[in-house]
Amino acid sequence: MTVQGLFSARANAAAQISAVPRIAIVGRGFSGMMTAIALMKTVRAPFHLQLFDPNSSVSGGQALASARSSTILNTRVRDLSVSVGDNDDFNDWLCSNAAFRAAVPAAIPGFRQIFVPKEIFSDYVYQRFSEALAARRDITVQVCNDPVVAIRRSHGNRLLLESANPANPLFDTVILATGYGLTAPDAGEQDASPVRAQRLVARPHAVLLGSGIRVVDQLLQLRDSGYTGQVTIISRRGFLPQSHTPNSADPVFPAEALPQSLPEIVRFIRQACREAEEEGRSWQSVMNGLRKHARSLWRSLPAREKHQFNRHLRAIYDSHRNRLPEAMHLRLKRELAEGRTVLRRGRAGRRGLSGLLFTPAGSAAEEVIHAERIIDCRCQAPDLSAPLIQSLFSAGLAMPDELSLGLAVNARGEPFLDDGSTVAGLFAVGPLGLGSLPDIDLVPEIVSQAYAAAERVGERFYPQVKAV
Repeated sequence: MTVQGLFSARANAAAQISAVPRIAIVGRGFSGMMTAIALMKTVRAPFHLQLFDPNSSVSGGQALASARSSTILNTRVRDLSVSVGDNDDFNDWLCSNAAFRAAVPAAIPGFRQIFVPKEIFSDYVYQRFSEALAARRDITVQVCNDPVVAIRRSHGNRLLLESANPANPLFDTVILATGYGLTAPDAGEQDASPVRAQRLVARPHAVLLGSGIRVVDQLLQLRDSGYTGQVTIISRRGFLPQSHTPNSADPVFPAEALPQSLPEIVRFIRQACREAEEEGRSWQSVMNGLRKHARSLWRSLPAREKHQFNRHLRAIYDSHRNRLPEAMHLRLKRELAEGRTVLRRGRAGRRGLSGLLFTPAGSAAEEVIHAERIIDCRCQAPDLSAPLIQSLFSAGLAMPDELSLGLAVNARGEPFLDDGSTVAGLFAVGPLGLGSLPDIDLVPEIVSQAYAAAERVGERFYPQVKAV
């Protein structure tokens, strides 16, 4: 499907595609849609945009998967604007929605501090995309459902996207926005040698794999749908999301010089949290403030300490930065206190006919957890052995980050190589750069990066045209 603005004929679109820069975005989750919005609002000259994603619908990506009206985002409205420099854009959009105002009257005149369903945020993002497209009659947008399997450098310094489409078009700029996509096969998938053990429990039992927001979402959705059975959450490290405060938790952070080593940084943050609470603020305010310094702190760490953080501290950090709305956290605490839900720390093994093999933390002995339902709620890191990623490595277009969590990128999402050079025309926006840029899986950071990438694209092709 190809459109030009919202009102032009397809014939005119086809004639113009070859005469303007061609830009491809691989992925149509939040990172991809946000980058498309940023390009249309920033690059003030004609271009052709092609969106690649095997999913025929526009979604919120893995982080917004299974969006239901009962599933609440873990971020306040104030931090979800897709308009750079206007933190109230999402709030204003909600205020202009009469149906939403009628449903949430207590928040009038503004909704900045509330948490909203994921599907409402997706509607907002898609509407802003549609508005940006309608305002640009000089660009064409094409949607392609063929999965991209490889990216290679072609003649004329352009990039070739290989897919099921035999045309395999050339592009001047390619933006990878796969979010948490390109994951490794699930370790819990059906195994050729399944567990064959007699069912030992009569009560329905569900096992949820994971420790983040998604596992709590799934637990509460089960309960809301009437599930009364036992639930076991299996977490590698045993940490579940902490709670937001009922107040705004405006960012604060000590202004003195920050330490440089990992042990000193940990002590520094703990002390800052204690002092904030003694002064009547909250540790959540300190964690919100930490986000402004996270990248500089990360860059200051040697590779050895980055690996140490990833092994021992990332799970704790994630549980404090990816927080639950207070009402959801109270429901989670009640589930655990009443014993209807049990948290077990350890490693999930292969699935079988009657359950799941499980190795508890600190033990080498496997046991069988009998369950009729096993749901994987983990957000996997990108699989660096996937053909698309491997094609980038073999072509010398990208390299893994120090922790092999994704691609090594700079703040604008440009992949860089061992010599520090960047690859012209190639970007990786969003969670693909999590190993290089802490918190790049959060909405405000993705928004900032998308606009920075769009500005770079505009500078490259239209240096004489000022971006706005």
